[in-house]
Amino acid sequence: MKFKTELLDETAVKRALYRISHEIIERNKGVEDLALVGIITRGEPIAKIIGENIEKIENKKVDIGSLDITLYRDDLSEIGETPDIREPNLDFDVKNKNIVLVDDVLFTGRTVRAAIEAVLSLGRPKTIQLAVLIDRGHRELPIRADYVGKNIPTAISEVVCVNVESVDNKNNAELWEKD
Repeated sequence: MKFKTELLDETAVKRALYRISHEIIERNKGVEDLALVGIITRGEPIAKIIGENIEKIENKKVDIGSLDITLYRDDLSEIGETPDIREPNLDFDVKNKNIVLVDDVLFTGRTVRAAIEAVLSLGRPKTIQLAVLIDRGHRELPIRADYVGKNIPTAISEVVCVNVESVDNKNNAELWEKD
């Protein structure tokens, strides 16, 4: 792949996630019964950052967990014979919670569909909402994000890469062109 441009630098990522944190609090009228669930891999650390922001704003901790949606994917047979799967990391019951799924990039919507199925397999939440750092369009399913850091129209031949400190040793979003 060939690097094209930096879409968000570290400061822009922090600002976007802080704004999303405020929007989550406002929409849910506080943090009562609120839980953040990061979609592995980069949704997990982004959910933690949003959770830390919410704690600073509200002086209350929110439940934070993570989900590996591999088993719920509709393309599981294309991934390989023995995919590496992690158990859900949720130290709370999803029942009657306002669950905010968190991911780095919203593209076709298939990952989000799989995450919704994974959450529903654990119980029936009050609501399921979606927060993403980047919405790049090209949906294949009728899914939209409730909270978006930045909308970036892209070509199918382009790839949006979100980097987070705990995984990639930097915080930014980049646009790449497939070879």
